[in-house]
Amino acid sequence: MGQRWLTSILGICMVIGMPAAVESISAGAQDMGAADMVLEGGSSGEVPFPHRRHQESLTEGCQVCHDMFPQKRGSIEALKAEGKLESKQVMNRLCTACHRQSRRQGVDAGPTTCSQCHQR
Repeated sequence: MGQRWLTSILGICMVIGMPAAVESISAGAQDMGAADMVLEGGSSGEVPFPHRRHQESLTEGCQVCHDMFPQKRGSIEALKAEGKLESKQVMNRLCTACHRQSRRQGVDAGPTTCSQCHQR
């Protein structure tokens, strides 16, 4: 019943002109991933990652990060192993760059150095 019911509700909302309801229902049905994750951090140690906090604060959407790697457990490590992602590419081009830019704009942001994230 679940998938069929959701499809019916979405169709009805679209027909009667309720785009906000469609968006809300779709977001609820979408897999948002874990609220908190632990990312593999190589020889520097694991990286605790507050995934839900990032989802809530990034107004640009998930693709800001997931253009670089798929939304799949272990994707960063797999891309590194395949030579499709450099060792510090995610951290340098996404994490610390975004945190620094946010701070320049006066927004409280996350860590900007290796040792603030990696835990041995």
